[in-house]
Amino acid sequence: MRRFTGSFTQQEALPQEAIDAAVRVMESGRFHRYNLAPEETGEVAALEAEFRDWQGSAYCLAVTSGGQAMQIALRALGVGQGDAVLSNAFTLAPVPGAIAAVGARAVLVEVDESLRLDLNDLSAKIESSGARCLLLSHMRGHLCDLERVRELCRKAGITVVEDCAHTMGACWNGRRLGAFGDVACFSTQTYKHLNSGEGGFLTTDNEEIAARATLLSGSYMLYERHGAGPGPEVFEAPRDRTPNCSARMDALRAAILRPQLKRLDANIARWNALYRVVERGLSGHNRIALIDRPAEEFFVGSSIQFRLPHFNADQCLDLLSTAAERGVELKWFGREEAHGFTSSHRNWRFAGGQTLPQTDAILATVFDMRLPLTFSEDDCRLIAELIVEAVDEVMPRAAAPDRNARTSPAF
Repeated sequence: MRRFTGSFTQQEALPQEAIDAAVRVMESGRFHRYNLAPEETGEVAALEAEFRDWQGSAYCLAVTSGGQAMQIALRALGVGQGDAVLSNAFTLAPVPGAIAAVGARAVLVEVDESLRLDLNDLSAKIESSGARCLLLSHMRGHLCDLERVRELCRKAGITVVEDCAHTMGACWNGRRLGAFGDVACFSTQTYKHLNSGEGGFLTTDNEEIAARATLLSGSYMLYERHGAGPGPEVFEAPRDRTPNCSARMDALRAAILRPQLKRLDANIARWNALYRVVERGLSGHNRIALIDRPAEEFFVGSSIQFRLPHFNADQCLDLLSTAAERGVELKWFGREEAHGFTSSHRNWRFAGGQTLPQTDAILATVFDMRLPLTFSEDDCRLIAELIVEAVDEVMPRAAAPDRNARTSPAF
């Protein structure tokens, strides 16, 4: 049996420039973002300015994680105890977790077969929920019609927080993700597009939101030492009314992120090349349904998703083990219990039980696979072939259904 021997969790080593920068910080002993020598800008402030310019936002705040960025964004928008917040039913646990952490109540919106927010269900839940905020998760980089989302929310007076953890560098109609909402949140956790172990950014064009977010992060009134924040006068009104959540990024993480940011555009091209190789390898199979990519979407292919609409739960479990025997690590969103990083709304009891039949039917056959930059294109060709072999072993081609038949229930 052919087998892939690489690791799906091994990231590339840091560039030497990042290692040298980290050593300089360690030699200085000044890890805290505000522990600076006279006239020193500091690694965190420099990173904030560089990410602001790369992203094209007015303001940027560096924090401890993408999850903290979302919590701070919600608090900065005034979301609090008992408030309804709309969000995707297909996302990862930190998204509803951020809503719960501020005392708010998640109202989950169905997704469609393209794994994107179902805008008809969004419209209905805008009317029925009383929500005044949408935490829009661009889950696994699948982008819904962002102009339409923005218009729906504008008409209803709903603020939008974009979760861009999987879309750093992605665009919709030529415009960077993060530019469509009132606030955007990014992650630099190891498996995202920049790697500092944990970390994140909050960006916005609104100076009042930026000021409140900076105070929430724990600025100790040292906001003038930030690299991409509003002027000191904007802080006067909220400075004594805003709690300190202690979510500052440290200098060591900022030091290793700055050189990575310089390489990000080139790395996006590498991820997308790997994605296309796997996509081509799976596209001809009559039981593997790939996720449509609209023409308006420029995505970052650091992972790939596909569906097996004709598989039942036992076959999906069999595929996990059959692929694993070939060295291919797949994740499945149809499990009843959370497994590692993979979970579904059924597992988020802190979010309350919600009825989402359309999402459940779709996620029952959704598989997910990381594409780290430690893979080569030859690796990806082999991985695609091994997935096809595993699918055929679980359900022999002789039993293949009509390719043109309906692949999922009508909703």
